[in-house]
Amino acid sequence: MSRPDFLIIGGGIVGLAIAKELKNRYPDNHVTILEKEEQAGLHSSGRNSGVLHSGIYYPPSSVKAQVCVQGAREMIGYCIDRKLPLNRIGKVLTPTRKQDALQIDLLQQRALENGVFVERLDEKSLKELEPEAFSVTGEALWVPSTAVGDSAAVMQSMVSEVLHMGIELRFKSVITSVDVGARNVKMLSGDAVSYGHAINCAGLHADSVAHKFDVGHRYTLLPFKGIYWKLDPNSGLDIRHLIYPVPDLRVPFLGVHTTTMSDGSIYLGPTAVPAFGRENYYGLKNVTAPELFRISRLLMQQTIAGRDGFRALAWQEGRRYFKPWFADAARAILPRLQDNHLLPCDKVGIRAQMFDRQDKKLVNDFLVERGLSSTHILNAISPAWTSAFPFARFVIDNYIER
Repeated sequence: MSRPDFLIIGGGIVGLAIAKELKNRYPDNHVTILEKEEQAGLHSSGRNSGVLHSGIYYPPSSVKAQVCVQGAREMIGYCIDRKLPLNRIGKVLTPTRKQDALQIDLLQQRALENGVFVERLDEKSLKELEPEAFSVTGEALWVPSTAVGDSAAVMQSMVSEVLHMGIELRFKSVITSVDVGARNVKMLSGDAVSYGHAINCAGLHADSVAHKFDVGHRYTLLPFKGIYWKLDPNSGLDIRHLIYPVPDLRVPFLGVHTTTMSDGSIYLGPTAVPAFGRENYYGLKNVTAPELFRISRLLMQQTIAGRDGFRALAWQEGRRYFKPWFADAARAILPRLQDNHLLPCDKVGIRAQMFDRQDKKLVNDFLVERGLSSTHILNAISPAWTSAFPFARFVIDNYIER
């Protein structure tokens, strides 16, 4: 039975970043990563939009605000140093409803407090910068630091680097049970691994892994599916930057927006429709009866309660599963968009969104819990990919070493 000093469960971007940071700090220690799939990045880390967020949305007191701005700088630098695809395109943020107009002031203030440079645009400046974008007030925020990377390329690079550093990466390693006292995990293969300290970075399965360690029973996954459509290159729409609507800051979703990849292709999305399984990317695939019942029950309870705009969110996002309603949402930022400009694509992701069963609400910030000789990252949602490098240091400084 092997016994690594640090056992990391989950080979996504956060797990890889923590593994690298630990190996840099403790070069003589044995670091092992357990990844349940046959390769890294098949879920959230390889399916995200690739947007490197600026840090404009998050309350200054949040962990997200502490790590996002620096994270974007470091991930941009990582892509540049390794010649990975990167589109330093910038973002325009517009209010599309009258009730969102005051949010521009709030976001501008948060940008100032979080150290993000933004420029307030009047109607004339907006039309010059982004002629297709709609703003109900004519105003918008220009966020030049926002960029788009290639998450799959970054993951491939990170895997090569951790292996080169001597970090053990074990694929097809599904945990079935944990003996917390003996500091031992057993896997579906029959293998067992003991550990000095375990770090749970399991993403869509982080809550169930934490529960095996008798940690985080207050939280459970409430997954949301992000579906995208590709913009027809012949649409005639002149989209020059990323275009985002001002989001409802009560919920951790940013609304349907545009993403221009490094190859010039443009996607619209994502939705935030409920997923009925942890890996329910298409149709009813990977839906089990217990998960379907659990998720449906949570959704029903929250819809009835209607806290933090959840009822309106459920009605709004549920319809966007269908193309006509998705196109309506996209037209909020792109009035000239037509339904036939949207081409189907296979780009889809699932957000590892945690739900707080005690407070009966979605968790908005990153969430880390301590266990006995273990650390559990329970809500590594956006901007986790952007923030991975400083977030890894934050977790090690505040939970593993402390």
